Amino acid sequence: MAETTKITIPFGMTRTISFNVPSANLSAVLTAPDVAPAPDLQAEVDRALSRPIGCGKLRDLVRGKKNAVILADDNTRLTPTSVIIPQILDEMNAGGMRDGNITLLIALGTHRFMSDKEILLKYGEQVVQRVKIVNHDYRDFDGLVALGETRNGTPISVNRILYDADFSLGVGSVYPHHIPGFAGGAKIVQPGVSGEATTGATHLLGCRIRPSYLGTISNPVREELNAVARSAKMNYIFNAVQNEQGRTVQTFFGDLEAAFLAAAKKSKETLSAPFTERADIVVAGSFPADIEFWQAHKTLYPADAVAKPGGTIILVTPCPEGIAVTHPEMTEYTAWSAKEIDEAVRSVKIRDVTSAALAIAWALVREGRQISLVSTGLSASDAAKLGFVPFDSVDAALEDAFKRHGETARVTVLPRSPETLPVKV
Repeated sequence: MAETTKITIPFGMTRTISFNVPSANLSAVLTAPDVAPAPDLQAEVDRALSRPIGCGKLRDLVRGKKNAVILADDNTRLTPTSVIIPQILDEMNAGGMRDGNITLLIALGTHRFMSDKEILLKYGEQVVQRVKIVNHDYRDFDGLVALGETRNGTPISVNRILYDADFSLGVGSVYPHHIPGFAGGAKIVQPGVSGEATTGATHLLGCRIRPSYLGTISNPVREELNAVARSAKMNYIFNAVQNEQGRTVQTFFGDLEAAFLAAAKKSKETLSAPFTERADIVVAGSFPADIEFWQAHKTLYPADAVAKPGGTIILVTPCPEGIAVTHPEMTEYTAWSAKEIDEAVRSVKIRDVTSAALAIAWALVREGRQISLVSTGLSASDAAKLGFVPFDSVDAALEDAFKRHGETARVTVLPRSPETLPVKV
């Protein structure tokens, strides 16, 4: 009997899944370097606030301002906001900005609203007690303000709370992302607190290409995000960089673009995972993008970079909330080809451009390949709607893949695919 290697990967926040790969077939378990987290997170936040990049200190920036808004990412992100935001509030207080004049606007993009319980868990009791907290609603047209277009023609609409504020600051994390290259920076505004048309335009710009912009710091989508944020008068960010275990390595405060550039370089250094060969079979876990497939789809792009054309991607994800809570209608076309979806967008047969853009990206990864799905939250019917093939276990999916690719097929595993940046060496 052939020797096997047992591999265990995260499955949601509290579970793991184990499976066996023939040792002779295992090309790599692809992980980023073991980068130590900051030993004292509060001290690291203080360090970043005391050493702004490309601007003055936060207390000086808010001095004399009447009110302020903090844009913060939601519970689909690992940013330690319950530690970061209280220290930001203290620094703003030192500049004369009172808590009662500060609003925390949750940068949901097109995600569902966070519940009171989720808000308390994400931001902490101190933040909940100190400032007003509001969920962004991308479909509340009365709550948006139109600001014209970017030079590239992207229509700009953003949450009025942001635009009307005397001062604004975005709080989030920087990690590889298939649409703008890296999350973080201006992404807290677009799509974070933007309207539907703005988000649809930038998503189409990033989703029609293959390979994606994953890991590319400067690209056309990032330029659009910066333009939208600047138009909305959001010029400053506080961003964290996490290691592959989701623990914060370093934080950055400063100018929207200058601080993001420094953070993106650190994230690329922290999360790059070198590999030497593309594999016939790639097993990719969705942690920490686990809530719904709208998040878990981020698993696909690092896997796409590692899998051979014609290979198999085994996507392992819990997805307890299904495919897409706020975009349920997209399952009518998620199994279509990229060309069919794109043509439906251009002819306005599909009006939800944001979901169509992501469906195009999924289809581009899927074309010429089998994507096998192992999930407790997505049914066999859901898998069919996505154009995937369902399996009850990773072992069963591997057995099927070996039957199709042969007994010498090479296997690569991405335990935390959404926040891993494969780099071919």
